[in-house]
Amino acid sequence: MKTQTSFTPSDVKHIAQLANIPVSEAEEKELAAGFNSVIAVIDQLNSIDTTNIAPTHQVTGLHNVFREDVVDEARMFTQEEALNSTKNKHAGYFVVTQILEGD
Repeated sequence: MKTQTSFTPSDVKHIAQLANIPVSEAEEKELAAGFNSVIAVIDQLNSIDTTNIAPTHQVTGLHNVFREDVVDEARMFTQEEALNSTKNKHAGYFVVTQILEGD
């Protein structure tokens, strides 16, 4: 199955506008070429016959690598210890500057 998709600098400009990311004309050309390279690799992968190949879900051979989620109270800070070295605190909380921007 070959994908018939290719990206132009115009496509990149449109995607950048949708994502609200500033992109120069040179970057539009470079990104379009990069996207087209990725599509070419995907086309190669799609051309491989995998009919009799079992899906691979993980390759390490490890089983049950998760640990039990237990709170280690010996390593916990009290609220006072956590706030001790901050300059900006209010009513038991860290005070930080707003980092969200809106249009």
